[in-house]
Amino acid sequence: MASVVLPDIDLTGRVVIMTGADRGLGRAMSLALADQGARITVASPDAAGLAAVAQEIEQIAGKGHALAVPTDITDLKACEHCLNRTLDAFGDLHVLVNNARRLHRGPDLPADGNNLAFWESDPEIYRQTVLVNIAGTFNMAHAVAPYFIRKGYGKIVNLTTSVHNFFRERQSPYGVTKAAIDASTYIWAQDIKAKGVTVNCLLPGGSCDSDPNRPPRPGRTLLPVDVMNPVLVWLCSERSDGQTSGRYNGSLWNPALDPDAAAAGCREAPSIRGAGE
Repeated sequence: MASVVLPDIDLTGRVVIMTGADRGLGRAMSLALADQGARITVASPDAAGLAAVAQEIEQIAGKGHALAVPTDITDLKACEHCLNRTLDAFGDLHVLVNNARRLHRGPDLPADGNNLAFWESDPEIYRQTVLVNIAGTFNMAHAVAPYFIRKGYGKIVNLTTSVHNFFRERQSPYGVTKAAIDASTYIWAQDIKAKGVTVNCLLPGGSCDSDPNRPPRPGRTLLPVDVMNPVLVWLCSERSDGQTSGRYNGSLWNPALDPDAAAAGCREAPSIRGAGE
């Protein structure tokens, strides 16, 4: 069972869609939200993985707290279906967490990961990564935004990466797509700020131990898989209402502080200004 990361924050009644929820960071964040009382739609193309996570959520929070919706985020209709299933099951939606992404490693990728010079990258892998990471994130946001606008309230959280991945060698296409997610976050936040909807991005602040395909490297220290849980719980709560266009680094969370102060300490400068610093 997950442990409550912020006992002062109660997410009872909150409804969250978590993409890429069948494993790794998505699973860890889903369990943390469940432990705070949230109801969660877990989405990914992996139906078996989703069913397992949904069962874990209900073991933590009780029956009726999880909905598994197999979803291909590259298909806009599938994203709209995910929203509709959520509304049918839970009657509301408060937060979309865009966690799903095409990873560096895994099936159909080089054994050491897709960290290649751009001219060595497989163009099909590049295309798939852009389609999932950029277009898929857009599709989910595009599907839920009209609902949020109608109700005058909602939160979108986009998963990004450390700024150095935007400009160091061998980070194409992954770093390219995550830079696009940062830009999308800032643009969408301005587009929708008058509608009662916030858009922020969240990152671990380093490599996590959630990737089963990561080759071992002596001396490398990885962040825990739950490193973003406290910031995400805060972002999903009413305490973050009105906070938008932020870039929150989970590794900077200070548990000794009040959650609002700890969250403020996690907020980095926008990457589009900080990348060259």
